[in-house]
Amino acid sequence: MTSIAASFGLLLFMLAPSPGSAEAAKPNPRDASAVQSCLKSPRGKELNGERCIGVVADPCLKQAKSTADSNACADREFAVWDAMLNETYRNLMEHLEDDQKTKAREMQRAWIESRNKTCAFYWDYYQGTIASPMSSYCTLREAARRAMFLKFFLDESEGR
Repeated sequence: MTSIAASFGLLLFMLAPSPGSAEAAKPNPRDASAVQSCLKSPRGKELNGERCIGVVADPCLKQAKSTADSNACADREFAVWDAMLNETYRNLMEHLEDDQKTKAREMQRAWIESRNKTCAFYWDYYQGTIASPMSSYCTLREAARRAMFLKFFLDESEGR
């Protein structure tokens, strides 16, 4: 019975739209503003923005009544960080030399694979519905960290 439940859970996971899908939802302007305000605040400057991860999702999660609600909370904030990540990556690529562009693309592909495997491990470990919001939050957290990582290089390249 456990393997049937695990298989069913994995099937639901594979069919559910994920924050890591090729085309993420556009961020809500209010959510984007909340993240940007946090990043500009003393809280955001501390730890290079790490303390801003969850600024949208965490208050939303306190009101979530279901797994779907929890996923939606994480997805809202993921949309903001993913848009920032993609914009930062595009801008960074404009500042890199050809060999650096190749390395940056390779690095991003490796990161995407690592993020996907890392966040999917919640399904492997918990094998139940709790894995869904945990995986969604993992994806938002990893996207936020990656956006901040790439922003460091963009800021450096613009300062040359």
